Amino acid sequence: MQKAKQVIVIGGGAAGFFFAINCAQQHPDYQITILEKSPKVLEKVRISGGGRCNVTHQCFEPKPLTRFYPRGEKELLGPFHQFMPQHTIAWFEERGVKIKAEEDGRMFPTTDNSETIIQCFLNEVKRWNVRVETLVGVEDLKQDANKQWQVVTNRDKTYSADIVFIATGSASKMWDILGGLNYKLQPAVPSLFTFNIKDPRITGLLGLSVPNAIVTVKGEKLQANGPLLITHWGMSGPAVLRLSAWGARLLKAKNHQFELLVNWTGEFDLASMKSELRDIKTVSPKKTVLANNLFQIPMRLWKSLGAASGITESDKWADLSNQKIDALATEFTQGLFRVNGKSTNKDEFVTCGGIVLNQINFKTMQSKLHEGLFFGGEVLDIDAITGGFNFQAAWTTAWIAAQNC
Repeated sequence: MQKAKQVIVIGGGAAGFFFAINCAQQHPDYQITILEKSPKVLEKVRISGGGRCNVTHQCFEPKPLTRFYPRGEKELLGPFHQFMPQHTIAWFEERGVKIKAEEDGRMFPTTDNSETIIQCFLNEVKRWNVRVETLVGVEDLKQDANKQWQVVTNRDKTYSADIVFIATGSASKMWDILGGLNYKLQPAVPSLFTFNIKDPRITGLLGLSVPNAIVTVKGEKLQANGPLLITHWGMSGPAVLRLSAWGARLLKAKNHQFELLVNWTGEFDLASMKSELRDIKTVSPKKTVLANNLFQIPMRLWKSLGAASGITESDKWADLSNQKIDALATEFTQGLFRVNGKSTNKDEFVTCGGIVLNQINFKTMQSKLHEGLFFGGEVLDIDAITGGFNFQAAWTTAWIAAQNC
């Protein structure tokens, strides 16, 4: 009788549990053990979405879904054809967890409680006899002449395995181990953050937003658009978060010190805005400039940008010189702000970095360098903006690995 395969899962987070459960269901005879170095498992699931767990996103087409990933867009297209949000929803609902969509497309358990997801996973590992061992850190990983993996731990115990699935996120110890196995890794850098800006034009405007700004790093091609929010530390909102995600490595290289061009209108460029303002001057010469906001710019921001252009409370459109009109057009479409550092977006801390993707076969999630070694989740150089996309990448990569191990 053939001996049951031994499977070691390194990392007791979302990808690790999802792989273990699906692998056990696919291969009931496998002996599967999850090793987690901390005292608790699934901690990132617990805090996700403010404790509600943003399970996935209501984007049900593979190609559009990949566009939410600054890193991994090309590689995830094939995997998403196999397992994507509608499969995630069905997977949980088959296990009694109903998923709902919110207006912005984010999807949560109907309980609005991440413990629902955690309990589902704990029930499943018990159902499929998956062992979970906490406070077990991996110290080394070796493959012997018989292609068996030796997983050396901090508990004076070495596990022998036919298959190893690594789902340790950005844990530096594992990255060092993988480097020793000749894997190339991109260094971890912040990927989703807001901008620290101290500027009199936005001082005291906490909470104001515009629906579609364009933000550009001056001197670079890096640009993003979307809602922009003024905060007590500077600027946030989808436009800023997108820029920080797609520009993670560039902005890190600048030590998060750079100049930001803001187009508050998201519609006009400088030339067309100058023309538009001159038309307004012609059509409404007697209107007070700062008393009538336009272009979906909130009144207090409108007044602040106007004042920065040298316009007084009493100035009417007829009073404006071409110089002041040009200055106002510049503030609206090319406002220049100095960014001095970053802040974490709420409780989220997303990094980019990890295993360079060309070392992985994305049809199986197996390493191209070593037989029997699989990867999933954020240990790969894959990351996304908020909205359930990072979890979806974890579910997808873990599920594919489980089908092919």
